[in-house]
Amino acid sequence: MSDYKNQENAMPVGPLKLAVLESCREFGNAVNKHLVEFRQTSPLSKAQGGFLPPGYSEESYLLQCSCPRFGTGEGKGVITESVRGCDLFILVDITNYSLTYNVCGHENHMSPDNHYQDLKRIISAANGKAKRITVIMPFLYEGRQHKRSMRESLDCATALQELVEMGVANIVTFDAHDPRVQNAIPLHGFDSFMPSYQFLKEIIENVPDLKIDSDHLMSISPDEGAMGRAVYYANILGIDMGMFYKRRDYSTIVNGKNPIVAHEFLGASVEGKDVIVIDDMISSGESMLDVAKQLKERKAKRVFVCTTFGLFTDGLAKFDEYYEKGYISHVYTTNLTYRNPEILTRPWYTEVDMSRFMASIIDHMNHDVSISRLQSPTEKINELLSKIR
Repeated sequence: MSDYKNQENAMPVGPLKLAVLESCREFGNAVNKHLVEFRQTSPLSKAQGGFLPPGYSEESYLLQCSCPRFGTGEGKGVITESVRGCDLFILVDITNYSLTYNVCGHENHMSPDNHYQDLKRIISAANGKAKRITVIMPFLYEGRQHKRSMRESLDCATALQELVEMGVANIVTFDAHDPRVQNAIPLHGFDSFMPSYQFLKEIIENVPDLKIDSDHLMSISPDEGAMGRAVYYANILGIDMGMFYKRRDYSTIVNGKNPIVAHEFLGASVEGKDVIVIDDMISSGESMLDVAKQLKERKAKRVFVCTTFGLFTDGLAKFDEYYEKGYISHVYTTNLTYRNPEILTRPWYTEVDMSRFMASIIDHMNHDVSISRLQSPTEKINELLSKIR
C-alpha cells in the first residue's frame, strides 16, 4: 500500500493518466496494476467524507497512445482519447534496443535517439491540453554526456531544456549519472531516485547467511563517481567501505571513452569479508568484472554486484565465465530498463522489481505532496535492519 500520511487531505492535481510508450510496456502495465490497487484501498474517500474526485479510482489509468511509422521511417505520435485537464505521466525506456521499425524495407533497431523522438511526439500529441505533464525516464537520455571537457556537445542539458520548452513540468529519473545536470533547468522539477532500499531488501532475502556488521561486510565503490552510494551504505549499515579509482589512457579514445589502464584500490582489507559493489550501471561490464576479480584476488569471501541499470552491451559470456571462476557471486539490477530475456535464466542474476516503488512515486506526485521520504529510504532501511537483528 502507498504511504498516505500526507495524502488523506490532499486532492489530486487532476485525473491521473499514464502514457506508457512501447519501450516499457511490460513495466508500465505493472505500475498501472499497483496504482489501481493503491486507489482501491485508499483512505482518501473516508477523509473526504466519501467523495472521490472524477477519475480517481479507475480500473486502469493507461492512456491509449502509439507511435506508428511511415515506410520512410518517419513517425508520428497518436493519442486516441482525451487528455484535457489530466495529470499526464509519460513513461519511456530509451535503452530498449529490441524494438524495430522498417525503413524502405530494411529493419532498424530503435536507438535512444528514436525513443527520445517518440517521447516528444506523444508530448506534442497531447496538444497542450493536459493540466500537467511529467516525463518518467528511468535511464536519463544522454545522461552520460552531461559535461563538456573539450569541444563537444552537451546533449543531456539540451534535451532537458527542449522538454521543458515543450511544456513538461517535471522530469523523474533514477540514479542520474550526475544529478547536477538539473542545473540546465533550475526552475522546473527534476527528481533522481535511488533503489538503495530495494537492493538491500533483495540481498537480505536471497542471502540468508549474510552478516551485516563491520567484521563481515564491506561496501565498495568501483570508481570515484559511485562514492556517494558506497558511503551511504557504509553509514547506514555501520560497515567499512573501500573504493577503486580508474587510471585511464587519455591519449586515445575507444568506443567514445578513454580506455582504463588499471584499477587501483583504496581501503581496508577485504580478506574473508562479503563485499557489495555498488554502481549506477553495467554497460559492457568490463570495469565491473575487473573490480570483482581484483576483490577476489584480495581474498574477499563473496562479491555481490548491485547496479541500477543492467545494459550488458557486450553480452553475458564474460559474466558466465567470471561466475564459474567464482569472481562474482551474484548480480542485482532493476527492471527499470530493458534486459535481454536470456539474462533471466542465469543463476548469477536477480531482477529487482521497481514497479511498486514507481507507482508510489506517481501516486505521491499526483497528490502534489512531499516525496522526500521516497527519495531518502533511510527510515525504511532502518526498519528492515531492526527486523533482521
